[in-house]
Amino acid sequence: MTKHAHQMTSVSELMGAPVKDASGHVLGHVREFAVCPPEDANHVRALVLKLAGASRTARHSMAAVADLEMTSAGSLRMRGAATPKLMPEGDSFLMLERDLLDQQIIDVHGHKVVRVNDVELVWEAVGDGGLDGTDCGVKELSEHCTLSLRIAEVEVGTRGAIRRLLKGLPASAVERASGRFRTSVIPWDFVDLIDRDPSRRVRLKIEQDRLAKMHPSDLADILEELAPAERQALFTSLDEGIAAEALEEVEPRMQKALTESLDSERIAGIVEEMDPAAAADFLAELPDERSEAILGEMDPEERQNVEELLEFSGDSAAGEMTKDYISLGQGATVDDAVAALRDFEGDLQTLTHIFIVDEQEVLRGVVPLVTVLLAQPHSPLAGLTDEHIVACDIHASAKKVAELFDKYNLRALPVLDTKKKLAGVIYAEQVIAQLRTNN
Repeated sequence: MTKHAHQMTSVSELMGAPVKDASGHVLGHVREFAVCPPEDANHVRALVLKLAGASRTARHSMAAVADLEMTSAGSLRMRGAATPKLMPEGDSFLMLERDLLDQQIIDVHGHKVVRVNDVELVWEAVGDGGLDGTDCGVKELSEHCTLSLRIAEVEVGTRGAIRRLLKGLPASAVERASGRFRTSVIPWDFVDLIDRDPSRRVRLKIEQDRLAKMHPSDLADILEELAPAERQALFTSLDEGIAAEALEEVEPRMQKALTESLDSERIAGIVEEMDPAAAADFLAELPDERSEAILGEMDPEERQNVEELLEFSGDSAAGEMTKDYISLGQGATVDDAVAALRDFEGDLQTLTHIFIVDEQEVLRGVVPLVTVLLAQPHSPLAGLTDEHIVACDIHASAKKVAELFDKYNLRALPVLDTKKKLAGVIYAEQVIAQLRTNN
């Protein structure tokens, strides 16, 4: 009886399975599954065997999957004169049981952290011509076809845990017991394994493009779910922009934990990408010596913006405001506003208004961004301002700021200094973040 191609199996099912030689004698039993990610992260290169009769301390051997064939009874044996080879002295492989099972991984689509309970594998037939099963006639796993063992999915649900718990019992009994539970899997292509030991070259790395597509709040939730070692490994793998967004979303205690092992230069690069108000709040929580060292590594202009905010209490309007806004002179037009938007280096998603100031930087008008975008290109901005300007003093309390946002249903609140000059802007998301922190 032959086995059809694309036959599913798993790490727990194959663990301990015998591998025979061409004459049918048992050579050894499966103890691991070796993958070489730099060459092929989607297939098992070799089964790691404990040879029959070998001592407990004897070095394991490796049977290349390409040297295996499946008998009509469904057992594995070496092809022809092929024999297992001793494992290399250096540890250069990703081992599925050791490096994956029980490890925390990121479910990039579910935006959560899960634990691997089993790994689903697929036996596939590869003909001599190299095409999947095409030279094998009926796509069967038989003595006439070279095998490949593809990593299909990781099992993160109860079913995988039950299969491992019952490992060693007859396969039919294991399937009956585990089949009562719902399968919960993540396709291998969507798996990001967290590398908590930078010296290990074989772990799969977090894919930055997937993390970059996550909302910062989702990424912050993932960081908070992880154990300290995995959390640190993930955070240090992020580029500065993504790290800055994530750092803004976590609690102050977590901010300290994430950055305490980083040098001042690396943190400065992250802080420069943060909203200035958030950056000031973060630095204010650090010891003075640490904060000064980070400021010393920052770009002068970015440093000045943050240092100005550090002078104020976090419980005041000045402590909540940001310097990331667009202000233009009284003679500016819609064209000027669009050009300023194109040149703006901050987070465009936060912008809701354009602010009009005179030559002394005194606030003279506020124009909603949607009004700018709908107006004729050469229209003067001064003619598009809101009839009433709602603003607050830099010393206004956080409570007063929240009351103004609630009373006037604001999306942005300009903050004025004692001379009525525009000192900064508070956006609704900053008020919400402050309220969440206080609660």
